[in-house]
Amino acid sequence: LSGVIEIDDALVGGKRKGKRGRGAAGKTPVLVAVESKGKKAGFIAMQVVNRVCHDNVEQFVAKHLTIQQEVHTDGLPALNIIDKTQQHEARVTPSELVDEWLPWVHIAIGNLKAFLLGTFHGVTGKFLQEYLNEFCYRFNRRQMEREIPNRLLNLAIIHAPVHSH
Repeated sequence: LSGVIEIDDALVGGKRKGKRGRGAAGKTPVLVAVESKGKKAGFIAMQVVNRVCHDNVEQFVAKHLTIQQEVHTDGLPALNIIDKTQQHEARVTPSELVDEWLPWVHIAIGNLKAFLLGTFHGVTGKFLQEYLNEFCYRFNRRQMEREIPNRLLNLAIIHAPVHSH
């Protein structure tokens, strides 16, 4: 991802009633990055983590972002590690202003949750990354849907035959 990027964390899954927010039972933390293209979102990346901590954030950023991008976050201390490789601006944001500061990442998280609920009626952590991969794949190709069959055909044509022994 490149350009202006919004990064936030989300908690996904877990049908159990009770505690909401950080530390809620049965929920899986996910890191989410979205390219902000002004009036629209660009590409996205999502990754399941065991917890939101410096190591996991650093690995996520190294894997999904080119260095020295402008990154916006909500001031969660675990995200401060982004300063090492990116131009990171963290703003502690009251909830009523969060959609102005991080509009696209929150839309992406909302869309992901709707996708998971509508499609799978709850998802376990074990396979969550596969669902995230599918969501990102579809989202990142939403503008080129008409091209997908031709791209697949071209790949089939240029791919060397696989020999079985």
